[in-house]
Amino acid sequence: MEDALETLLREIRACRICIENPRGKPLPHEPRPVVVASRAARILIAGQAPGTRVHASGLPFDDRSGDRLRGWMGVSRVEFYNPDKFAIVPMGFCFPGYDDKGSDLPPRRECAPIWYARLMAEMPQIELVLAVGQYAQAWHLGRNRGASVTETVLQWRSFFASQRKPLVLPLPHPSWRNTAWLKKNPWFEKELLPVLKREIQARI
Repeated sequence: MEDALETLLREIRACRICIENPRGKPLPHEPRPVVVASRAARILIAGQAPGTRVHASGLPFDDRSGDRLRGWMGVSRVEFYNPDKFAIVPMGFCFPGYDDKGSDLPPRRECAPIWYARLMAEMPQIELVLAVGQYAQAWHLGRNRGASVTETVLQWRSFFASQRKPLVLPLPHPSWRNTAWLKKNPWFEKELLPVLKREIQARI
């Protein structure tokens, strides 16, 4: 008998709702949901949505942003893509396309309401959530998040002190477009990243 998580993942990978019944503009390409989930991983990376390179490869964070994120986490590419160590679930499973300025659009609005809670329910073993970017932070922190990503990440100690389960650690998006943000906020690398690496090493 097929495991309930495997059944759910099969349903997600066959999802075509943003083509058949879209909330807004339909996808500009054939859907290719990208998600990694397992019953062994104790850490969940909650991202935003795949970019063009991830859409092409089918591997989450298979780009320069992923290189930076793995550096923040202190893990190798092999460790990162081991589903027994990390689940990787974006708020939107497919590349959403570009806006008029050539930037990636936000995650599709259809995905999270349909799939996200169901996936979380199938992974009760998750102990630590890395909430990458504003959309993941909105889902996992709700009203507790700040008015901006910067304010939310600044509050990271309070989220740990709350002892909520799973623990949620908010992170800015590792896009290279955020290099200026990192220079402006040196506390992130000095104070938060050592804790991030410690918490990850305790769970892999």
